Amino acid sequence: MIRVFLALALLALAAPRADAHAFLDHASPAVGSTVHGSPAQVQLFYTQNLEPAFSTVKVVDANGKQVDKGNKAVDPKNPAELEISLNALPPGDYKVIWRVLSVDTHTTEGKFDFTVAP
Repeated sequence: MIRVFLALALLALAAPRADAHAFLDHASPAVGSTVHGSPAQVQLFYTQNLEPAFSTVKVVDANGKQVDKGNKAVDPKNPAELEISLNALPPGDYKVIWRVLSVDTHTTEGKFDFTVAP
């Protein structure tokens, strides 16, 4: 009986863990980075595919004014990528604010900064 219990316990520990949320893997511009010149868009790459209708992103300047074009989209060729086009950005600090729903119906949200240098 003890052997059966130990075998089941070992199997449970060895079972692969399923991630239940779409976490931000990386972004362009990169989190906390300084870029020279205005980027054309922000691209966010997640650990799971996203539900396009329920995933959002916006980019604001240091005063909280929205500076993106409002055209967020999940890439149909890579459903784990969310992107948004930007207006021409002058040098300064910018914040990316996102909230996504993964295909497994879990939401995650976050924000990060990047800087545009001349």
